[in-house]
Parts: sequence; C-alpha cells; structure tokens
Amino acid sequence: MELRIKRAPRLDLEITVPGDKSISHRAVIIAALSNGVCTLGGFLPSEDCMRTVNAMRALGIRIEQPEPDTLIVHGKKRVLMPPKKEIDCGNSGTTMRLLAGLLAGQTFESRLVADAGLSRRPMDRVITPLRRMGANIVAEGPEQTPPLRIHGGSLRGIRYRLPIASAQIKGALLLAGLFAKGKTTVDEPTPTRNHTEVMLSYFLVRTAKNGDGSLTVFGDQVPESRDFTIPGDISAAAFWLVAAAARPRGHLLVREVGLNDTRTAVLGVLLRMGAQVREAIEEVDQLEPRGIVEVTGAPLKGTVIQGREVPQLIDELPILAVAGALANGKTIIRHAQELRVKETDRIAATAHNLRTMGAQVTEMNDGLEIHGPALLHGARVPSFGDHRIAMAFAIAGLFADGETIVQDADCIRKSYPGFESVLEEFTNSKRMQVSTPVIGSLTSPPVEEV
Repeated sequence: MELRIKRAPRLDLEITVPGDKSISHRAVIIAALSNGVCTLGGFLPSEDCMRTVNAMRALGIRIEQPEPDTLIVHGKKRVLMPPKKEIDCGNSGTTMRLLAGLLAGQTFESRLVADAGLSRRPMDRVITPLRRMGANIVAEGPEQTPPLRIHGGSLRGIRYRLPIASAQIKGALLLAGLFAKGKTTVDEPTPTRNHTEVMLSYFLVRTAKNGDGSLTVFGDQVPESRDFTIPGDISAAAFWLVAAAARPRGHLLVREVGLNDTRTAVLGVLLRMGAQVREAIEEVDQLEPRGIVEVTGAPLKGTVIQGREVPQLIDELPILAVAGALANGKTIIRHAQELRVKETDRIAATAHNLRTMGAQVTEMNDGLEIHGPALLHGARVPSFGDHRIAMAFAIAGLFADGETIVQDADCIRKSYPGFESVLEEFTNSKRMQVSTPVIGSLTSPPVEEV
C-alpha cells in the first residue's frame, strides 16, 4: 500500500485516537493471569496487540472479542498450558519481550518466533536478567536474536539494574517476578513508561516504589480480576498534535487520550517549541489518567531533546524530528541511540527521508541535528517497514509542495488501524476559523532542556 499526501489547508478538528498500544499488551497478559473474568474496553486491535492476544490463546487462555476494541479475558489464576506449536510474535518486540518474562517462570518449554524484521533485533537485554533469575533461554539466531527457546523453571527474585532504560525489559522482569520466589527489584537508569507497574497495582498485585526510585514486585501473587478501559494512545495522537502545532492558527482537540505523566513529555517539547498546548485530566479512577489535549499552532522554534527526557519520548522522536524540520532554527536530538535498534534504524531512516524532502540534516551516532525551517517538497519516501516512520512522513507530506508518496505503508496497521481515515480528514479540512479554546489554561509546564 502507498499513501499519497498533498499539502493540507489550515485545520480545525476534533478527534479521538485508538487505545494505547503499550497498555493493551499489558492489560491482556495481566488479565489472563487473574482469578476471573475481565472485560477490557478500548483495546487496540492492531497487528502487534493481536499477536499478544493470540499468544495468550495459545497458552490456554479463553479470550472473546465481541467488538474490535473489546476483549473478555477469562483469567486462569496464573495457570498456563504448554503451547501446541511455536508462538509467532510477528513484528511485535513488546509481545516477544513480555512473553519472555512470562514464560520464564512456566513449567514447560516454549519457542517464540518472529518475522524477518524482529528476527534482526537483539534480545540479550531481556535474556541476561532472566537467566540470572534461573530461566533457561536460548536465542537461536545470530548475535542473540530470535527465535527464542525458553525452558521454564523455578525462578528466584533478584535485584537488577537495567543497563539501558527500557519499559519492555522492566515489564518482562516484573512479570517474571510474579512467578519467582521472594521479591524482584528493578532499578532504572532513567524513568520509563510505568504501565506495567500501574496495571499490576490496578489488578491488586503488591508492588513497592522504593526510596531510591527502584521498583519491587513480590512473588507468588495472583492478580484480582477487574474490568478496565484502556485510554487513547498519546503516541498515536502525537502525529496529529505535531501537524496542528506546526500549522500557524491550526487547532486540534484530542479527547479520551491517556495522560500518564510518563507519556506526556511530547507536550512539553511542543510547548517549548512555541505551540499553545493545554491538557485537562478528566478521569483517574482506573489509575491511568485520561482527558483532553488541545493544541493551537504557531511558528515553531528549534529545541534540544536529550538526556533523561529521551526514554519517555522514544516513540515520538521521528515525528518530533519532522517538527524540527518545520521550525525556525536548529533542533538537536541526542542520547537516542536506542532508535538504532527499533523496527528499523530510525535515526538513519528519519535522516534519509528528511533529506529526500529537502531538509538539511546531520546524522550522529545517537541522534540528529536538523536545520529549519525547511521548504519541504513532495517526494517518494520509503517506510523502511516501520510504522512510525511511515506516519511521521505522512505528516511531513501535509507541509510539502506537491505530492508525497509513502511507500509500503501497510506497516501502519502494526499500531494504528484507521490512520489513513484521519489523515484524509486533515487533508480535507476546510474550516478556516480556529475554535474558542476548550481548556482554559496551560496545565503542562515546558520540560526543561538538559
């Protein structure tokens, strides 16, 4: 599939976004371990999340799907069945890493396989700590890459400091910790998304946030079955937020979006780039806050993104690089070497596509230096099989002269089914008057540059 995009007019839109991808994965797994039936609303029925659903089904969990965004999960009190065949994680790194933690504590052997893209991604970061806990895991690919063969067994709790901040590895260790003897403690070099620990707490699993910032889960616990509604994905919303922010007098309202404070750093970046950004939390009853985000566009200015801020922006960096190309001055992204080992090398892919569209970009080992404002021109750009690259350059096309074609855009379904329909709304937006702001005051202060 190709996406064909032309320059968009000024916009004044109100949208919602699909359920949060990170939360959807975790909610399915923890509900499956619970002691009863859980209804999950707002589930993201993307290719990645369905990999996790089908994996849990393969492990003996009954999961009904009466609507695309609704799951009924029949928890079995942590009792899983040996899979009859290998479990295909497709292109979902989250599925593979979380399942590695889950399966490490089982009494049977399992094998996790992947598509060609995920089979190139290293798994040593999750293998090393799980082996320390007592798991027998073998990476059958070269250089610690999938497939993974996991011989389940008795685990012991450990204290482990992550060498690189990773919410996926943290989540895998916390899930393994549910099946371990004693307590499992994870130290993070910088804070990452906290959805695993929030979800465990919501399902009444005993955890502890320690004074040194580390996180502990206590073993041999069964989650309590509870219903949960997954909020909209702010990483999905980020593409549209940048489109509005970079369009002077553009206006966008996103409703029912997740506002977990480990995920809203993108709002702080847009604020300090000069956009008007407002947020209002409307619900916190299920521990994952949700509410409204409103953006009014303005001429943007370059900024620096680096240090402790980066782990909480890792999915948003490609679209923020596009924002940097549209901004006045220089935008620098540093300490983002993790982008090299995503679905593609996102640093190289972003630099290549920005240059193809006319931007001046310097590629560094751990980031990018982007000089704006660029007069972007339409071009044929590859997705590199990466959903976030495809969506980022679809947004770039809204600001380019002529037609932009994003090749191999099927990968967008990995995380955002329905993206093309919203893109069409942006392209065809005809309303020229900016609405009266819905939220009265700024609620997110700018994130300090470090």
